[in-house]
Amino acid sequence: MKPKMMQFKSLITLSMLALSQFAIADEASLKKAVEAAYPKFKVQSVVKTPYAGLYEVFMGGQIIYTDEKLTFLIAEGRLVDPKSKKDVTGDRLEELTKIDFNSLPLEQAIKVVKGNGSRKLVVFSDVDCPYCKQLERKELSNISDVTIYTFLYPIDQLHPDAANKSKTIWCAGNRTKAWSDWILNNQLPSSAGNCEVPLEQVGELARKIGVTSTPTLIFSDGRRVMGAQPYKEIEKYLQSATKK
Repeated sequence: MKPKMMQFKSLITLSMLALSQFAIADEASLKKAVEAAYPKFKVQSVVKTPYAGLYEVFMGGQIIYTDEKLTFLIAEGRLVDPKSKKDVTGDRLEELTKIDFNSLPLEQAIKVVKGNGSRKLVVFSDVDCPYCKQLERKELSNISDVTIYTFLYPIDQLHPDAANKSKTIWCAGNRTKAWSDWILNNQLPSSAGNCEVPLEQVGELARKIGVTSTPTLIFSDGRRVMGAQPYKEIEKYLQSATKK
C-alpha cells in the first residue's frame, strides 16, 4: 500500500474515533443537563437517534426527545419511521423496560398452573381492581398450558380494603383456591390463619422494576404489558416468549 494511502486511512480512523468520543461526551453532557433541569428524575440513558439530530432520553419509565442543547422536549410523543412504519418509540421502550424474569421472587406470588404449565407469566394484580378481574375472567380463562404467578399488589390510594383482602387470601389454607374463588366469584375465605404476608416486599419489587398500575403482565422473555389485554394478544406474547 502506498504511504499516502496509508496516511489517508489512518486519518479517517482517527477522525472516526474522535467523532465517537465527541458523541459520548455529548450524550454525557446532555444527561447532566437534563438531570439538572429535572432533579427529581433519574436519567437512565441518553442515546442519539438517526432522526434529525434527536436524542432519546429514558427517564421516569418513559422516553422523551430533545436536541443536543436541550432547547426543547418532546414528551409523550411517538417517533415513527416513515419508511418501515415502525413505532420506534414503542420498540425502544419495550427494550428498555424489559425485566429479568429469572430474578423475580416467584415464591412471593400465588402460583396457578393451567394445563401442562409449560409457559410462564407473571401478573401484578390488585384484588379490588376491576380490570384485574376482567383480565382473569374474560382473558386468562381462555388460555391453557401456562403457569401464572400473581403478585398481590394492593394500591391503597384507589382501594383502601385491598391490603386486608390480600392478607386473607394469602393466609388461606389453599391460597391458590382462595385467589380463584375471589377473583372469579367474589368469594373470600371464611377464615384464614395468621401468617407473614409479603405485601411490603412486593411493593418494593414493583417500585424497583417500575410497575405503577394493575394489571401489569410480565412474560418470560422480560416483556411487560399493561392492562387487561385480549387473550389472543396474550397468546401471541406467550408464543413469542417461548421462542426466545
